[in-house]
Amino acid sequence: MKNISLYCLAAAAMALSFLFEQAPSTATSASAPVHAEASFLSGFSLDEEEKPAAAASDSAAYDYYGQALGLRLARTENTTLLRTVLDWMGTPYRYGSNSKKGTDCSGFVTRVFKEVYGITLQRSSRSMFQSVKRVDKDEMETGDLVFFRRGPGQPIYHVGIYLKDGKFAHSATNGGVMVSSLNQAYYHRNFYAAGRVATN
Repeated sequence: MKNISLYCLAAAAMALSFLFEQAPSTATSASAPVHAEASFLSGFSLDEEEKPAAAASDSAAYDYYGQALGLRLARTENTTLLRTVLDWMGTPYRYGSNSKKGTDCSGFVTRVFKEVYGITLQRSSRSMFQSVKRVDKDEMETGDLVFFRRGPGQPIYHVGIYLKDGKFAHSATNGGVMVSSLNQAYYHRNFYAAGRVATN
């Protein structure tokens, strides 16, 4: 009986993983905002016996996001944030824009925060910096903002969203929306500060 339960859980996880892998091909258009969802089964009412399958779906989601974004997830991160970032991946860079046809760095950050948290941020990276709570680099959490400048006394010119493992999502002039590492020489040299937006 125990083996049958394990087989059922494994089958459910595989089915959900397959469904999840199809998600990027059905991404919403630039004009349709992405809606938050707690898990794949958020629209269903679960009986006590079905709850392990829900846990399996959450596990499959974290596995997928971790692999797609190159992160080692603790399975406590905001899945809506991870999914929204993934939906924007590959969007080309376009100065002054904030749509999936093209976006600059602050446009990307403002759209993600609006879609995930319902928060309207200032449109420029410098203005965003004025409204965040500073956090130490070694205390950054998923969803914090990372700011860059080209040396002491220079203005902030770039912003991204911290994910995990020293990696952040941003819209770069040389590739659009992507995940980069703070350990890359360019970003390590120009990193200025991290800040946290109050989300509640």
